[in-house]
Amino acid sequence: MIYIPDEEGQGLVEYALILLLIAIVVLAIVGLLGTQLSTAYSRVTDMFP
Repeated sequence: MIYIPDEEGQGLVEYALILLLIAIVVLAIVGLLGTQLSTAYSRVTDMFP
């Protein structure tokens, strides 16, 4: 009998880890630039009452 390992779930775990990494990076960017983006948005909206 030949043993063939079941590796179907491996790809799913890798994709989940990649998505988690992307989510962490996006949250870090928003956390760092959030106040600056909010200030810029407020300035633009204040120009057009």
